[in-house]
Amino acid sequence: MLRLILMRHAKSDWNHPHLGDHDRPLNKRGVASAKALGGWLRRRGYQPDQVLSSSSERTGQTCVGLALPDKTPITFTRTLYLAEPEIMLDVLRTATVQCVLMLGHNAGIAEMAERIVKTPPQHDRFADYPTGATLVVDFDAEGWKQIGWHQGQPIDFVIPRELV
Repeated sequence: MLRLILMRHAKSDWNHPHLGDHDRPLNKRGVASAKALGGWLRRRGYQPDQVLSSSSERTGQTCVGLALPDKTPITFTRTLYLAEPEIMLDVLRTATVQCVLMLGHNAGIAEMAERIVKTPPQHDRFADYPTGATLVVDFDAEGWKQIGWHQGQPIDFVIPRELV
């Protein structure tokens, strides 16, 4: 059994016009949301064995806000920055652990979430996957190389507004 935690970065700050998109930080609400999402992960027992994240500032700050255990390996890669679902799936297939948290951006992450599950969770915000949206999905597979579209069983879904 494999588990994917698919998370969109928390709310970013648009008040820095001199910064490029890749370098935008989180705003105050985003910082609070990341902390709340980390608490939610811990309370539910969804602790990743590895994090695969976009290299953007806002995904990095979201990851820090989750306050994962220090031993959790984190890979920040430009490949996941604004990545399409096919690229995200390719990166996921390189994982070798049981539970992976993938942290990225819309529109790719929303499409990845939609395509990776057999049936979508019953949540009115799943389709638009707002900032901080987090899907937990299980796969009946031995390794990530076997994962494909419409194979995952959704276990949980949350958005930060439900937590803060």
